[in-house]
Amino acid sequence: MTSPAGSDLILERMMTLHPKVIDLTLDRMHRLLAALGHPERQLPPVIHVAGTNGKGSTQAMIRAGLEAAGDRVHAYTSPHLARFHERIRLAGDLISEPALTALLDECVVANGGETITFFEITTAAALLAFARTPADWTLLEVGLGGRLDATNVVDHPALTILTPISIDHQQYLGETLAEIAGEKAGIVKRGVPVVVGPQPPEAMAVIEARANRLGAPLLAWGQHWHCHADRGRMVFQDETGLLDLPLPNLPGPHQVQNAGAALAALRHLGRDEAACEAAVTRAFWPARMQRLRHGPLAESAPGVELWLDGGHNPAGGEAVAATLAGMPRRETFLICGMLNTKDVAGYMRPIAPQATRLYAVEIPGEKNTLPAETTRNAAQAAGLAAQTAASVGAALAEIVATNPEARVLICGSLYLAGQVLKTNG
Repeated sequence: MTSPAGSDLILERMMTLHPKVIDLTLDRMHRLLAALGHPERQLPPVIHVAGTNGKGSTQAMIRAGLEAAGDRVHAYTSPHLARFHERIRLAGDLISEPALTALLDECVVANGGETITFFEITTAAALLAFARTPADWTLLEVGLGGRLDATNVVDHPALTILTPISIDHQQYLGETLAEIAGEKAGIVKRGVPVVVGPQPPEAMAVIEARANRLGAPLLAWGQHWHCHADRGRMVFQDETGLLDLPLPNLPGPHQVQNAGAALAALRHLGRDEAACEAAVTRAFWPARMQRLRHGPLAESAPGVELWLDGGHNPAGGEAVAATLAGMPRRETFLICGMLNTKDVAGYMRPIAPQATRLYAVEIPGEKNTLPAETTRNAAQAAGLAAQTAASVGAALAEIVATNPEARVLICGSLYLAGQVLKTNG
């Protein structure tokens, strides 16, 4: 439990240091890092991950592989689900409350009352922690975009990775796939190898052009490495040879592609088959088709197969739909809450054929939640029977009353997923 007098209060104060939640530029970041003594120049070798979908899962698999090989790994991810501490992992362990409080205080003092966004100042705190704690690797997940993201302050990472890119956050990154890919590919650095997951042709053209211009060696899906599921196994092949591995323990066909990018990275780093197998069998990444078996919510529906997923854009909807399609047949209900900044219709279209009915909810305590009625209407427009519910618990109780052995997926937003994990324990 975080102390209300510790990191929570400082984090709350940090939310007031800039009038906008998102304001993409690196000027404020460079200023604060200079005031902190440039921790970004003192990090263990950095692996920088950008993309629209699959960043967190890919990073989790790389971490599992490196740690199985005996390496100590820092990891930075966002957003958090239940507690801010999830964002900063120091040499394998989540940051402690005293360490986080001290770091945040130090960053506030160094910032000197200047304007800075919440993500920028908390990223600076993470980099400071990583610079001061011995480790073998630093894994950095981009928050938004790439080129102007607060994590893009490392001049020479060991490796960069681009997971699949699709349309999302157009208000910040551009309207077209090519524009968005240009922002994401902003993490590619001169001479630094870049692992590239499956991409639409327009995105791949932009990535290849930037890699060529900067002399960044390309390790691209379909060219330099391949992976696919085959009879309950995963087959990966690159120029080093072929690996026959178990399917990823993270569910869904899209995780095979994410695993492929993780394996391409591990092989480039010289890791062996044991590390590669650990990457696909030991990774844990909550709220990505996570089965909820314990806690009050699961216990209130003992016969129900209960799942949680935080995907929130059209590509996320396609991934969830493909995962549901690959599961044994079972009556399937969705409990869905979304943000008003998302393409709700694009998310609903692929999922609609995989479910019997959707229960639309609002995300508690989230000012940008989409009204439940709007979510319901989008589901109905996609051809899915839908109704509103007062809460996740109320929707689940209604489903259980008539379908006690159904499959239920709570979905639509990482913020909703975080609320569910917090209340479910």
